Amino acid sequence: MNKQQTSAFQQQLVDMRAALLAQIAEQRGGVVSRVDVAADHFGHPDETGAQLASERELEFAMGEREISELTAIDAALARLRDGSYGECIDCGAHIATARLQASPEASRCIHCQEKLEHQHPA
Repeated sequence: MNKQQTSAFQQQLVDMRAALLAQIAEQRGGVVSRVDVAADHFGHPDETGAQLASERELEFAMGEREISELTAIDAALARLRDGSYGECIDCGAHIATARLQASPEASRCIHCQEKLEHQHPA
């Protein structure tokens, strides 16, 4: 991978990271504290326990997904810094440029990613 490609992927990852952090801040109320947002969101007396439980589960799932995405982006940025970006973390093979363009945080080649997904179905 040449320096120009590396710089482009780095900028794309930095932009993705900033957008994700902004999304997280917006969902959590921006400058309002998480406690205030939670109190406002979950403090409606007309909601049933089931509604509240469903909303909480959805928010926790969204939070886990965002943390997972942020972790993947940070790991990709670390691989860029250490020079291993574009190499599969499982087999060491080159990750196709088209795959990285579609998903710049990808850490595995298609073959290893498919193998992982078959071992651990969602």
